[in-house]
Amino acid sequence: MLELTGDLVDLLRAITDIESVSGNEKALADLVEEALRALPHLEVIRDGDALVARTHLGRAERVVIAGHLDTVPVADNLPSSRQVVDGEDRVYGRGTCDMKGGIAVQLAVAAAVAEPVRDVTWIFYDHEEVDAERNGLNRLSRTRPELLAADLAVLMEPTAAAIEGGCQGTLRVVVGTSGRAAHSARSWLGSNAIHAAGEVLRRLEAYEPAQVLVDGLLYREGMNAVAISGGIAGNVVPDRCEVVVNYRFAPDKDESAALGEVQRLFEGYDVELLDIALGARPGLDLPAAQAFAVAVGGEPRPKYGWTDVARFSALGIPAVNYGPANPNQAHADDEHCRVGDLFTCRDALVRWLTA
Repeated sequence: MLELTGDLVDLLRAITDIESVSGNEKALADLVEEALRALPHLEVIRDGDALVARTHLGRAERVVIAGHLDTVPVADNLPSSRQVVDGEDRVYGRGTCDMKGGIAVQLAVAAAVAEPVRDVTWIFYDHEEVDAERNGLNRLSRTRPELLAADLAVLMEPTAAAIEGGCQGTLRVVVGTSGRAAHSARSWLGSNAIHAAGEVLRRLEAYEPAQVLVDGLLYREGMNAVAISGGIAGNVVPDRCEVVVNYRFAPDKDESAALGEVQRLFEGYDVELLDIALGARPGLDLPAAQAFAVAVGGEPRPKYGWTDVARFSALGIPAVNYGPANPNQAHADDEHCRVGDLFTCRDALVRWLTA
């Protein structure tokens, strides 16, 4: 059984050493469920390998604190180890950064704070590291959205113990150019679609991405070619070329606005939408978020990239990322979590939930 009230580092190592690569979360989910059901102040609900544990104290606010149980595949980095490197006390092992450090903090605080000043919904979910259709939080948002209802959500993504508000949206499009096929020895009889793609790249090179202020945080947008393909043989003038463009946009934009920005840039070209995921507003102007920022301290910063906070945003719940470990260590062979971050995050959550 997991010991939630003992040493926090021991707790992290215990859950790290239970391998839980996406699709294999059951053993860890079973132990987390057992530990949560031993806490009389929590109602515990299981959905597949996702767990929801809630207080029901009639508080004026409810907050969600969520984290995923799964990891990417192991790379000869289990079992865990504790080492001091470059003067830092660290726990090494698959998932210590992304995001079992956050899970350990959640479990410790859930056990330590039996009567929070805000009602709390603790969520531990499965399948975050794989396709969205299997994502446990996505499943809950579709089938049990009432379990996610809250005034604010905190996702325990690794942020080096700093608040990262909301997240960027992301979309990918294919920008196509057309030509006329011909033998390359008689190229004047054709029209080269790859050459025509030069204008697409020039527009991207000249593009000046916006910096957008959302709820007090400045998000830097970006528009980049991420792939290009064309041609069928070494002696054929190609009649088709495709450039894949990724647009990272501020969370104030909906699908129409984001796609419209791309279409304006590539006016006159075929533009096909491949996929889109909207961003999430941080909601730092709301009382629950302001209280969280005070408890955590430091200067909140925008989240560059997309995270599951967007699933809360889609339900109208503002959300922030906050968790131990440097996010640059996620998925690395030497993945690790700084011990100091564990205690910083635990103490901040306790202050927020008790002050």
